[in-house]
Amino acid sequence: MYWQWQDPFYPVSDVMNASSTLDCWSLDSWFSGFNQPDYADFKEDLIKDVTALRTRVPAARNDAATLAGLLHEWESLQDRLGHLGAYLGCLSAADATDEAVQVEEAWFSTLNAESSKIRTLVQAALAQLDEATWAHLLEDARLRQAEHAVRRMREAGRKQMTTEMEALAADLNVTGLHAWGRLYDTLSGRMTFPMTFPDGHTESVPMARRRALMSEPDRRLREAAFHAGQKPWQDQAVTLAASLNGIAGTRLGLDPRRGRSHFLDEPLFDGALTRASLEAMMEAIHTHIELPRRALRHAATLQGTPALHFFDLEAPQIAAPEAAALTWDQACATVEQSFSAAYPKLGAYFREILSHRWIEAQARPGKRPGAFCTGSRLRREERIYMTFHGTMHDMVTLAHEAGHAWHSCVLRPQRSWAADYPMTLAETASNFGEMILLTGLMADPNLPEGMKAHLLDQEMLRAHANLINIPMRYEFEKAFYTERRSGEVTPSRLNELMSEAQQKLYGNTLLANGTDPLFWASKMHFFITGVSFYNFPYVFGYLLSQALFARFKAEGASFLPHYEAFLAATGGASCEEIVKQTLGEDLTDTQFWARAVKSIEPALTAYEATTAAR
Repeated sequence: MYWQWQDPFYPVSDVMNASSTLDCWSLDSWFSGFNQPDYADFKEDLIKDVTALRTRVPAARNDAATLAGLLHEWESLQDRLGHLGAYLGCLSAADATDEAVQVEEAWFSTLNAESSKIRTLVQAALAQLDEATWAHLLEDARLRQAEHAVRRMREAGRKQMTTEMEALAADLNVTGLHAWGRLYDTLSGRMTFPMTFPDGHTESVPMARRRALMSEPDRRLREAAFHAGQKPWQDQAVTLAASLNGIAGTRLGLDPRRGRSHFLDEPLFDGALTRASLEAMMEAIHTHIELPRRALRHAATLQGTPALHFFDLEAPQIAAPEAAALTWDQACATVEQSFSAAYPKLGAYFREILSHRWIEAQARPGKRPGAFCTGSRLRREERIYMTFHGTMHDMVTLAHEAGHAWHSCVLRPQRSWAADYPMTLAETASNFGEMILLTGLMADPNLPEGMKAHLLDQEMLRAHANLINIPMRYEFEKAFYTERRSGEVTPSRLNELMSEAQQKLYGNTLLANGTDPLFWASKMHFFITGVSFYNFPYVFGYLLSQALFARFKAEGASFLPHYEAFLAATGGASCEEIVKQTLGEDLTDTQFWARAVKSIEPALTAYEATTAAR
């Protein structure tokens, strides 16, 4: 397998046939505009149909044919709910200051609560079916290729409270659980901080830009961004601690009433993963933690410091050879060229999303921090959200989110319930996209030595993020949820728990004063209310993608149909079942994960050797 190197800092792919690729998305194919007539009509019909379906579910119990019909309607209704929710999510992320959209999102939480009551009724009905009626239901043609989803609903129904209690919980979550999450989104989206730059000038910096500043090669710049950007988080620590406590407290209060004995039960079910597989993965990481720590120690050597500070962790120690910042056109061209050379169908799809303006990347005030991929099953379209600041890290983020979008594209022909994949398996596709980009750039024998060193540095940044930083977040969340069982956790204690988790995973690769105690506040992932323990699926996806990519490198283009079969199957089985079918591997085997962790060693050795003289 071979990729043709193209310098990412100059040429723009001819196939784009444009001097400028727009960096702001269009949502016009979803609605003509917020609160426009088509939006209002869609919303009115949706409210009516949610209400009507809810009243009809109880009468369908113990009648397989009627229940199958209602399940089919419920699937279609979920597509429409998802369409509206994705639209509002796109609007609120792109402009966190839009109060009208915030009000609408709060309303949508109420509609989602009504929708969740339908799910509760459906799951209760499935859980109560006798075996004969259950078997008859699964034979219904209207549920063809939805068996996995329906089985999971039946299982969830056996782990829920009474329908009345679940309805109450759904209502309370609107102004409780999800309100805490919306509060975080609103506060973080509005945050700015005054920062004095190394050249002496001062700016008011949006918080969404802070992470990009801490990825700058100039250590003075990232140190200034870190310290100046800490103040808003510290100022809001009491409020944010209340939010985090409220989110965790709600979950912990509901778990025992739903028959869940541990706070990991729900995220494992959501991830279609067993506890044994998660523990095997984490054991392998802790056993081989010195591999990614080696990369951090070498980075400190290159930097000329005895160890790293937290603000050094996302910064390249080997800057790209060109002094000029990477432009949006150049980033898009590079991603397209790498995708097309290795995986032509992915390259063609990337050109499609650019031509349709499905990417929001413009750097401007008011945008929410972070990046995500979303989409509409109703329109069979995807959207990518990020903020592009001209760094290599941003280009890798673009490839990452494009991997997510491609996953959804591959699943377009599937019915919605067969396309509803867990986050664990979602993260394999995004990491696969990153690896195509980075491996593609590295593959050309004429690659300049300076660029090779920079790309190896980028690969070690990915390894650090997935093998140290995200496991650190997992350790923090476990410690926090354990203490939260006994009562609210104070901001100062949250700081301590975060510092302890960082010391545990990073060891002596961090300076004595180099932790970030407020990382619990600044990391959006801890405040996501739709999914708990949002972080460990990233590690799962990274390591599983290593195994998939190893097959790709060994087999070349002949593996791609198998990869697409893997993607197409992700909504139809558990992680263990899919990996057994695709790779013939056992996820509960620590050695499988150990091989995946150790797969970074060749790149690590090359990184050390290539940069040793610098």
